Amino acid sequence: MSFLVGVSSTLVRKGVAVRMGTVLVTGPSMVPTLRGGDCLVVRRGARVRPGDLVVARFRSRPSLLVVKRAVAEQDGGWTLTSDNPFVEGPTGVADVEARVLLRYWPLRYWPLLRRRS
Repeated sequence: MSFLVGVSSTLVRKGVAVRMGTVLVTGPSMVPTLRGGDCLVVRRGARVRPGDLVVARFRSRPSLLVVKRAVAEQDGGWTLTSDNPFVEGPTGVADVEARVLLRYWPLRYWPLLRRRS
């Protein structure tokens, strides 16, 4: 699953610069967790733990940006997995560029903002 980088900015929190950005998801590799068209807020340089959704580049395909789930640290990077078992993609060690904080679009994922039927 690749993504397109949107707005990027640096916020200052308690005197520390926090690099934030937005991304647009494309492709089916993270279905059902994420779908093409989902918009995400990410934090660049954030600490990553196993199970986190991350934006990364596989060392075997550095031109491809992906959104995947972090599995384990390995060789100074991370092994990643897709949430969709039917999609195959690059494998190996990847360098994480950002951690996904939240999905802000589409609004159907915000229960408090969703119209009640």
